[in-house]
Amino acid sequence: METDVSSDRPHYPDIRDPRVMVAVPRERRAALAALWALAERLAKLLQDAREPLIGQIKLAWWRDMMAMLAADPAALPKGEPLLAELQATWAGQSGLGALVDAAEAMLLAEDGAPRRDAAAGFGEALFRLSGGGGGARWGLLWGASLQEGESEARQMLADARDRPKPPRAIFAGNKALLMLDRWAALVAANDGDRQWRGEGLLLFRIGLIGR
Repeated sequence: METDVSSDRPHYPDIRDPRVMVAVPRERRAALAALWALAERLAKLLQDAREPLIGQIKLAWWRDMMAMLAADPAALPKGEPLLAELQATWAGQSGLGALVDAAEAMLLAEDGAPRRDAAAGFGEALFRLSGGGGGARWGLLWGASLQEGESEARQMLADARDRPKPPRAIFAGNKALLMLDRWAALVAANDGDRQWRGEGLLLFRIGLIGR
């Protein structure tokens, strides 16, 4: 059974999947696509960081960029496509620095409970910025993809599987986030092994009847 943890392709659900993005209001799609691209970039930074100090330096740059995006977006450096996307959709808005802070917590967390808490916290921060609540189960699945050892990855998958199912109300009517939470739970229940047909049916059902 494969978890895809070592793959370059993230095995966790992404709001940019067309089956989920269709549930996002049209006027919010570009902003959420940019936000989740930022989350992906931060995940890649964590995955590539061999030394925590180097990782912190890179995260500090992104934290500065998010502060500049909120306070003086015109001063953002040119030539970075992701910054351009964020500038076009998040200029003048604060809060994205919280996602960088959550990534740093994951970088610095020790094994075990602190790392589980940091992974769940990243998911919660991302879901909050996406316009709803929840996110812990998704975050644990995301965290599993960053683990170097298979046993650590499987433990975090088990944590995601065992996490209590959050009530629909926590997503504040955001069907896309509901889809992502339930999708993450299904992947975790299969120990990270992808069941493409079952996942597609799940998304279709939630998209059609909302549960």
